[in-house]
Amino acid sequence: MLHWLKQLQIAFGASFLWLACFIYFTQGFRSFVWTAVSYQLKDNLKLSPSASQFVTSIAFFPWSIKPLYGILSDCIPIRGRKRIPYLVLASLLSLFPWLILSLSISLRSSSVPLMILLTVQNLGSAMADVVIDAMIAEAVKSERASFAGDLQSISWMTMALGGICGSLLGGYALTNLQIKIIFLLFSALPTIQLFSCCLVEESSVISKEFPERSTSNGGSHSMNDSSFHKENISAGKSKTSVSKRKKSQKNTKKGRVTMSKSQASKKDGSLATRWFHSLKIATFTLFRAFRQPIILRPMAWFFLAHVTFPNLSTVMFYYQTEILKLEASFLGTTRVIGWLSLMVGTFIYNRFLQKMKLRRILLCTHIGLSILILLDGVLVSRSNISLGISDKVMVLFGSALADGVNQFKFMPFLILSGQLCPSGIEGTLFALFMSINNLGSTIGSFVGAALASSLNISSGSFDNLLLGIIIQFFSVFIPVCFLFLIPKEATGISA
Repeated sequence: MLHWLKQLQIAFGASFLWLACFIYFTQGFRSFVWTAVSYQLKDNLKLSPSASQFVTSIAFFPWSIKPLYGILSDCIPIRGRKRIPYLVLASLLSLFPWLILSLSISLRSSSVPLMILLTVQNLGSAMADVVIDAMIAEAVKSERASFAGDLQSISWMTMALGGICGSLLGGYALTNLQIKIIFLLFSALPTIQLFSCCLVEESSVISKEFPERSTSNGGSHSMNDSSFHKENISAGKSKTSVSKRKKSQKNTKKGRVTMSKSQASKKDGSLATRWFHSLKIATFTLFRAFRQPIILRPMAWFFLAHVTFPNLSTVMFYYQTEILKLEASFLGTTRVIGWLSLMVGTFIYNRFLQKMKLRRILLCTHIGLSILILLDGVLVSRSNISLGISDKVMVLFGSALADGVNQFKFMPFLILSGQLCPSGIEGTLFALFMSINNLGSTIGSFVGAALASSLNISSGSFDNLLLGIIIQFFSVFIPVCFLFLIPKEATGISA
């Protein structure tokens, strides 16, 4: 293990490896603070389940426009650099909302300001995710390509570690600390991320495109100094002529500086035009590639699979805490089980299911999801009590299965995304695929919030929750009818 880490350090540098791993760890550790957000919406703001789910859906919308951040960082450098300045901006956007919420009781106690600040925070997190993905893609090119899988593996490992730590500590923190302290403690991570950006060096795009700019001023000065020296060592010149000559040289030097500024302005203008042109080309290329049926059809299926399924996760959170009286520490434990089952699901998929047709995997996945929905129905109907099964066992078992089964759905999405990306725009198009997946999840959450509202499910009133679960059960089979959109022969190895 230590030898492997040392090889990665030699290949990519300690500072870059630390930055990438820390950002992924922070992404996983977000469960620490978002558990507190869930309780803030429920207990302090007294929002209904549908209203709480609406707020969180809006807050997570920045994850649905990830290609925008990729295109901006690819085409519009900041001070000549494409990655680190955007990462610094992302770190600041991730940092200040938590600081503000920890210090201002009025802002965190009002739904609209809280929603805005959470949206800004997610904007910073999503931007950091896109930028570090781009930096990793650039880092594994050419001679370091053999380490691509290793770098991705350590990134996923650190994110899983962050998720486990965040879930374990989140429940404990809610039991022993005030929510404002939790927000303040989490702000330490984007602060460390911000300072870590200073450790990574990035070459300037401008210096590569215009190397003469860095030497033009120095050259003109040396020429002026040389001519001035030659003029002054000439013997027999009068003091008046020397002063005239100095004045003339001063005017000449001023003119050269003016010309230099004018040329720099023209270069800056042409550079801005070039950036705009590359931005336009990247956007057109992206959407032209996306319109191809071989790409559009499978992505349409994954989007449909999300939007046709009403997500009632927030409603179930309210039910578990208010009716079942489950503690925050126990719910944190269920999330740890979920992270572990996600890792097990990934291992099972890579070990045993890679050669299976993706259509069959997705069909089995939706059958598995329907069984999990039935388990929720058993829990809500309280049938588990008559069977002698405790609520905690049901919730733990459901959480363990849910994340593992969902991974069988997410892995085909990742595989198809990698197979369908054309050469040259892999990073941006993959970000678009992820955004489609995230946007589908967001819309599914809106649909779930609308369903909960229409069924009059509210805090303390869950009489119609079983009906909502029944609607979920039938909705999960809608995407199965459209599996023809997935390439027939596609597997985990070849499309």
